[in-house]
Amino acid sequence: MIDVLLGLQWGDEGKGKIVDYLAARYDIIARFQGGPNAGHTLYVDGQKVVLRTIPSGVFQSHCLNLIGNGVVIDPVALQSELTSLVSIRPDVTSRLFLSQKAHLILPTHRALDAASEAAKGADKIGSTLKGIGPAYMDKTGRNGLRVGDIMNKDFNKKYEQLKQKHIAMLRQYNYDVQWEEWESDFFEAVEYMRSLQIVNAEYWLDNHLKNGKKILAEGAQGSMLDIDYGTYPFVTSSNTIASGVCNGLGIAPSRIGEVFGISKAYCTRVGSGPFPTELDNEIGAVLRKAGNEFGAVTGRSRRCGWIDLVALRYTIMLSGVTQIILTKADVLDGFKELCAGIAYNINGTETNEFPFDICTAELNPVYQKFEGWEKEISSCNTFDELPQSFKEYCNFIEQYLGTKIAYISNGTGRNQLIVRSNK
Repeated sequence: MIDVLLGLQWGDEGKGKIVDYLAARYDIIARFQGGPNAGHTLYVDGQKVVLRTIPSGVFQSHCLNLIGNGVVIDPVALQSELTSLVSIRPDVTSRLFLSQKAHLILPTHRALDAASEAAKGADKIGSTLKGIGPAYMDKTGRNGLRVGDIMNKDFNKKYEQLKQKHIAMLRQYNYDVQWEEWESDFFEAVEYMRSLQIVNAEYWLDNHLKNGKKILAEGAQGSMLDIDYGTYPFVTSSNTIASGVCNGLGIAPSRIGEVFGISKAYCTRVGSGPFPTELDNEIGAVLRKAGNEFGAVTGRSRRCGWIDLVALRYTIMLSGVTQIILTKADVLDGFKELCAGIAYNINGTETNEFPFDICTAELNPVYQKFEGWEKEISSCNTFDELPQSFKEYCNFIEQYLGTKIAYISNGTGRNQLIVRSNK
């Protein structure tokens, strides 16, 4: 079976630390979607490491790591990331495998991303400008270049054809991007990629499953950014929920086992888009500072708010989440009072269902208040050691969501994780 780990909010839920912890029980960690806009933060030997494309099992010496076909790869970003990781774990490349069907991000994809976002003006969607959206557009438009193409003699010809298409598209924008400067680095990185282990990933995974290997599929971004079910159009360009695992790795739905869903004990969002429980006030600023809520890749400050249980129940339903992992619980240590969004008031009608178009709805969250614990929980090792008010907060979340909180992260350290389940 393949277990799945994904974020249940708008990303930045702390997936990196959790998959690094869970990786000890798996033989293979496989990324199934997204691109270098991911920012999975780990602390290894006291050193902060941000993974963008590489699966988060890379620091487990027994783990193989696969970048699946659902991922879009920027060769330059991949080479840079691997070069950095090799200095920490010299055997990284020997345990890394790339799907030959994963699509490539070209320099002109990045240029199109920047030009398109600039043209939107005040209606920007908050793109990270990594070229991910245009790369996925070429994929669905049947124009893309894939990792397997770099091994063919006609790669340069295919590249040139796609580049000329992009140049024609760029002419419609009144925005100058000096993408030509990026080409030499791109081809140098492509040459580097040719030295890596490129595999027919769906068969590779199937063989490992038949041999009894345990596999964890790792998602990027968050469920509320799913292209189909997120806060459209303020979403990413791929399927971030559990169903994306099947397309992103080439495995059958019947092979999915446990689905771990990660949520912060509060809520954050980067960039534009609706955020029902946002606290655009002093409380939000305190949350941001306490949680160090700044993007691991972009450095952008994150918008902060109370936990949104309506949205959480929605994403749990979509992915069939079997276990919840609650992260950054210690960030709430200093609050005298907490709130949780339990319903939406939309145009005068109260509902606990996520609406079709949350971007245009006149929405006000309905809150349940809780007493804060006002003490540090980072030194707690068991659930019993936690303050009673924290336990009440967790128990309410479990009851509302109908899903067990199996793990609670109470600090940045790799070992600061309270385990409530032996699964």
